[in-house]
Amino acid sequence: MRASGTFTVTSFVPADLKPDPEVATALPVGVATIVKSFEGEITGRSTTLFTAAFDQAAGAGTYVAMESFEGAVDGREGTFNFVHSASTSGDDRSNEFFAIAPSSGTGALAGIRGGGGLAVDEDGTHRIWFDFDFGFGADSEPGRDQGK
Repeated sequence: MRASGTFTVTSFVPADLKPDPEVATALPVGVATIVKSFEGEITGRSTTLFTAAFDQAAGAGTYVAMESFEGAVDGREGTFNFVHSASTSGDDRSNEFFAIAPSSGTGALAGIRGGGGLAVDEDGTHRIWFDFDFGFGADSEPGRDQGK
């Protein structure tokens, strides 16, 4: 199944977290927390731990983000985690990775698994989609009488 939506960043707070000892490279490394709001077939919010090696002036670097989502996907309400990363040399997006964290779903999203992606339109609209299914085994399907 696929569900898609748009999102806005409602909070971006840089953190003062650095490796110790620090290693100097050509790109500064930073950590931040982010809050996002989602609309469309994906509704709700997420909180994100975000880290990047990025040059703001050149717009080049790589990020890794771990998000905790609460809301609804295709009408199913609950929570789950997903991770994504990508690189850019300033005007592209490459080396993308996107995955739903196994066993992280709750509520009607329990058992969710799969991947997805992110894209930014020319007008700045941020898009997200999940390609997902529910990985319930015969003994763990919601509503199944397990005789206990």
